[in-house]
Amino acid sequence: MITDAFRVFVTVVEQQHFSKAGELLNLSQPGVSLHIRNLENEFGVKLLHRSPKQVVLTEAGAILYRHAKQMLAHYDEAGREIRLLQDEVTGTLQLGASFTIGEYVLPARLAEFAKQYPLVNIGVTIGNTEEIIAAVRSNQLDIGFIEGATAASDLLIIPYMKDEMILVAPSGHPLSGNIAVEEHMLHNEVWVLREQGSGTRAFSDRFLQESGITVKRSYVFNSSQGVKEAVSAGLGLSLLSRWIVRKELASGELAELRIRHTQTERDFRLIRPKNASDTLATRVFISKLLG
Repeated sequence: MITDAFRVFVTVVEQQHFSKAGELLNLSQPGVSLHIRNLENEFGVKLLHRSPKQVVLTEAGAILYRHAKQMLAHYDEAGREIRLLQDEVTGTLQLGASFTIGEYVLPARLAEFAKQYPLVNIGVTIGNTEEIIAAVRSNQLDIGFIEGATAASDLLIIPYMKDEMILVAPSGHPLSGNIAVEEHMLHNEVWVLREQGSGTRAFSDRFLQESGITVKRSYVFNSSQGVKEAVSAGLGLSLLSRWIVRKELASGELAELRIRHTQTERDFRLIRPKNASDTLATRVFISKLLG
């Protein structure tokens, strides 16, 4: 196939050596030379200046190298798309998510994807929102999931799903008997908060500030699980995603305080670098997630 000759030619150019190219391609040096000679006969020009120490492109060779790289990329991509039709998606996928998404939403989605595409190697990093944004920016992650908004203009930001934030209190808290609470009833309460940099913390800070609520005292934990356990133990109130406290609400370990006339929804967002080069595994995962 002509693609075999192109692959040999590109490898020779990049290795600057016939023998090294042969080793990489599992070809003998005469076999490599034959492919190059066939290409030169095909185009009727000399493509390479060869010396004992190096290989140098001719002007015609530089043109062919540029187009051969593009053609091989298209050929390989076609192969990946065809394998996709046969459910043969391979490769690696590095995902990152803030705590609420990473611990309560993403695992079920990943299980479905892994069942359908078992040849994809998946790694997951869980951190707060600022940590996930930084890892996506530095290309450590293919895809990130964050809670709330970000003003990062260098990232591609896609709304993923809505999340309901609710106010939770220890079971038996004096306010838990109310059908709904007014914001002024929350003055001088003890609050349990996430750390700075967390999307949940940003939401809580904004709520307290906009509502003008005076905080008697606050405790800070660096995980939502820690916050939940602290509230359950009677330490104070907290705003948490409903995803996190569903079981505890159902069992009566925690009480939900409904806040009258207050909107407590936020967005979960998918983020990617704007200049990211998509792999097949990345494209399929996003398609399945948003489809």
